[in-house]
Amino acid sequence: MKIEKFEEMKVWQEARTFCSSIYKLTSKGNFVKDYGMKDQIQRASISIITNISEGFERDSNNEFVKFLNYSKGSAGEVRALLYIALDLNYISELEFKENYLKSISIITQLSNFIKYLKAASTKSKQS
Repeated sequence: MKIEKFEEMKVWQEARTFCSSIYKLTSKGNFVKDYGMKDQIQRASISIITNISEGFERDSNNEFVKFLNYSKGSAGEVRALLYIALDLNYISELEFKENYLKSISIITQLSNFIKYLKAASTKSKQS
């Protein structure tokens, strides 16, 4: 099945849900007062979803891989910021674990997709 729109991609859908989750997480407690931290984690979560979208629309596997790597990096950034939020008691251990696991799921999907696209690119060059 060929993906026609980025909205059809499972990883994009999960990134969308994750971004929403981060916004909800940062709209309460001590997070609200820490504008720098709140802004950074929100921007990184937005970057995950937007880089998937932008890369898809580039119509080139090489460009798509580049943007998927940016997205993967942003997911790692969110994960690091979750540790800081936990250390500062902005989030509970449960909130950390739930969002940590979501970030790992997204990173794993992105990694697998990158491998797939690179293999497909190599295969088409050999043909």
